[in-house]
Amino acid sequence: MSNADLQGKRPLSPHLQIYKPILTMVMSILHRITGAALYVGTIFLAWWLIAAAAGPAYFDVANAVYGSIIGRIILFGFTWALVHHMLGGLRHFIWDMGAGFGREAREWLAKATIIGSISLTIILWIIGFAVS
Repeated sequence: MSNADLQGKRPLSPHLQIYKPILTMVMSILHRITGAALYVGTIFLAWWLIAAAAGPAYFDVANAVYGSIIGRIILFGFTWALVHHMLGGLRHFIWDMGAGFGREAREWLAKATIIGSISLTIILWIIGFAVS
């Protein structure tokens, strides 16, 4: 049989519609989403730094955008994405060290990443408002 004949008879790989979502799968997808969000957020960070270098008038415009309700929501989301992605990276580092592969350990690490990222983001924002 030719290679083309075999490809037509091979079963298709299961997709997200077939698998029941489990926490570690959701965390993997969320890790990728937060990575993309950090890419976009870094562009906004660069814009803020460029505004600071451009002079006080332009910097005031950038601060007005980031100081608005929508701007603060975006900054809060960026902070959460940064912390969540970092904790997800630490979770992967633990796996790279050969630990945390058991079912209970995987579930615990996933839950710790979610709880930790939300908690640390809130703590960072409380500290930020207290200092300013």
